[in-house]
Amino acid sequence: MALDLASLASVRAFATAFLRSEPRLDILIHNAGISSCGQTREPFNLLLRVNHIGPFLLTHLLLPRLKTCAPSRVVVVASAAHRRGRLDFTRLDRPVVGWQQELRAYADSKLANVLFARELATQLEGTGVTCYAAHPGPVNSDLFLRHVPGWLRPLLHPLAWLVLRTPGGGAQTPLYCALQEGIEPLSGRYFANCHVEEVPPAARDDRAAHRLWVASKKLAGLGLGEDAESDEDPHPEDSGTPSSLSSPHPEEPTVSEPYPSPQSPPDLSKVTHRIWVKAEPEPQAS
Repeated sequence: MALDLASLASVRAFATAFLRSEPRLDILIHNAGISSCGQTREPFNLLLRVNHIGPFLLTHLLLPRLKTCAPSRVVVVASAAHRRGRLDFTRLDRPVVGWQQELRAYADSKLANVLFARELATQLEGTGVTCYAAHPGPVNSDLFLRHVPGWLRPLLHPLAWLVLRTPGGGAQTPLYCALQEGIEPLSGRYFANCHVEEVPPAARDDRAAHRLWVASKKLAGLGLGEDAESDEDPHPEDSGTPSSLSSPHPEEPTVSEPYPSPQSPPDLSKVTHRIWVKAEPEPQAS
């Protein structure tokens, strides 16, 4: 089914077509993403749109089906790059120009992924729908290599083959979050190498996560009638106090206590032998 995450109209059309044709939705994995704007020039932040706003809107539109099919799961494929992210809520949707801004925007979008999974878990508590952010690790794919100059690719491809994971290897942590039994109490957490991994304060700031939620709804064009969840801030703060993600000298963020880690991850070889993992091409931004 066609889906262009850079187009909110395409996301809505996809959701409508899916809900009409598919009676069940047990697992939703947000795996598509981009690392650069390429030659595309849009009047908005294309990296944030494809990596966060599009998946955010799609999740909202499919939530009724996920709840009907509960227990169900949402897995957001994030990245360790979120540790370099720093969201500026005054310019979230500004266009990105130049490779330096793109590197920053990519890290920001990955931070948005982690905060989205965190806030989504809060919003869906008690519904039977759980959600997780998953870091696949460094994977040998076209996510970054597609933007490398042609003359440099023959040099980088052998190196990438030696040091990066195969796509199948990179799929293990998202599959773990989608399939492993008993991790429901860890909803909203960040996983890497099939284990819970602690994140920096900026990635577990509950006030910032809710602020991003509200901002994302506006950027996604979601109206009040399309979201049954309350947007009242569960972490009230003085409106004059800057977010810890945009202030150069942030105050101590409000963070939740970490959950205990699972005992030990199972051997996923049996799981992956029973599942066909098909690599879909990245959506082309218009």
